[in-house]
Amino acid sequence: MTFLLALDQGTSSSRSIVFDRGGRIVAMAQREFRQIYPQPGWVEHDPEEIWQTQLATAQQALAEAGLRAQDIGAIGITNQRETTLVWNRRTGQPIHNAIVWQDRRGEPLCAQLRAHGHEGQVRRSTGLVVDAYFSATKIRWILDNVSGAHIAAAQGELAFGTVDSWLLWKLTGGHVHATDVSNASRTMLFDIRHNTWDHELLKLLHVPDSLLPQVHPSSHVFGETVPALFGAPIRIAGIAGDQQSALFGQACFHAGLAKNTYGTGCFMLMHTGDKFQPSANGLITTAAAQPTTRPEFAFEGSVFIGGAVVQWLRDGLHAIKASSEVQSLAESVPDSGGVIFVPAFTGLGAPYWDAKARGAIVGLTRGTTVAHIARAALESIAFQSAALLQAMSRDAVAAGGVSMTPQAPSAPAPQGGAAASGRPIVGVTELRVDGGACVNDLLMQFQADLLGIPVVRPQVVETTALGAAYLAGLATGVYAGLDELSALWQVERRFHPTMSRERAAELMANWEHAVRQATAG
Repeated sequence: MTFLLALDQGTSSSRSIVFDRGGRIVAMAQREFRQIYPQPGWVEHDPEEIWQTQLATAQQALAEAGLRAQDIGAIGITNQRETTLVWNRRTGQPIHNAIVWQDRRGEPLCAQLRAHGHEGQVRRSTGLVVDAYFSATKIRWILDNVSGAHIAAAQGELAFGTVDSWLLWKLTGGHVHATDVSNASRTMLFDIRHNTWDHELLKLLHVPDSLLPQVHPSSHVFGETVPALFGAPIRIAGIAGDQQSALFGQACFHAGLAKNTYGTGCFMLMHTGDKFQPSANGLITTAAAQPTTRPEFAFEGSVFIGGAVVQWLRDGLHAIKASSEVQSLAESVPDSGGVIFVPAFTGLGAPYWDAKARGAIVGLTRGTTVAHIARAALESIAFQSAALLQAMSRDAVAAGGVSMTPQAPSAPAPQGGAAASGRPIVGVTELRVDGGACVNDLLMQFQADLLGIPVVRPQVVETTALGAAYLAGLATGVYAGLDELSALWQVERRFHPTMSRERAAELMANWEHAVRQATAG
């Protein structure tokens, strides 16, 4: 039997998972690493620690599975996106710590770009908003602040990469400097319509071409590991940023299929086929994981506070002792009693984009109990996610598709995707879910009620790592094509909406009213 090894390099830990050909988990290993905070708003990682923890978990997972390198058909890599590394090509040594996606030190440069009217240029090419979240201003900061970096970069001595590129470089002994389209699309330097680096943006940001990795499809044989690492070489054949990888792992291969990852925050992506469409509703247009050289796109929106609101109930309000207790506490009351919780602890993300918003609990009465607040906290995750999918629906309509009204599932899209055949983006007929909070049945049912479409939880919820494994398996012939992968995706539970559309609309209106109160002033 052929097995696949997924390297899942996250923001706080490195994991490795061995999957069998059927997408079932055989073994898993995980190690946390340090978070470095040089000053407020700055977040860094040690690149060598990222590498060492990732390598150690890969070796451990193989050992626990009782497998050798010869048993592994291919390695797939998925990673925290936007995190930026620059290293010396000759020595392989980083010239600075990795600057993490959460880091805000690039904001002054972003403010300059916005003030000089470059936001439209960035959005038209990259699909992104001008923000320090993305890699471009992080690269520029390193070049500006590390002695001799500008000169070394101009002379071709340095290499830039997101975390996938760094791992690929280390795994291949410095022989391969490359990335995939999904990670390149998060740099704010990549023209996602044509899958090429944007030389106008590179010039604008003063980033030399010589720094950049070669860009390939997400399913591609990038190279092979140094034999000493695992006892024999293993092909590295899949790379995708974590959220695009999760979209792929959920078998969302065609226009109109959407997934939501319920973690500390929430990340929702909807596949839009091969049609590039900038969002007019507060979303990002990004490259989807691409099995071939044909560009494919997705709308993306992020909720800053998802499962973190449950952590606040535990650590801030002391309403529960463990996060697992929140469902039973919330279920002890029939509803939230009119309480609405807007968890804008760090502002509001898509589709609102209000950094000054602050948390609010509205609708309190003398009859309100901590159980009502707990239920409202859980419901806030679903409200925010519903607002995201409604924004995606509006963008889909603008792109020539149909609205997200409940409807009978359409016939399966052809292998190339719905948009490839000239058909419009279809309405979303279900939302596929993953992430830690998706195990909460109360939350998933309320999400389905708000949306008016089924919410579907798969049997394997480790969809980020699974997507990387699938991409690697496609490139190496383990899988024949997307139809085979679609057949492997299995439902664990389907939550059907039971609430009337009138009641759901009323609840969403109440939510939007509460949001306006949280953002006022």
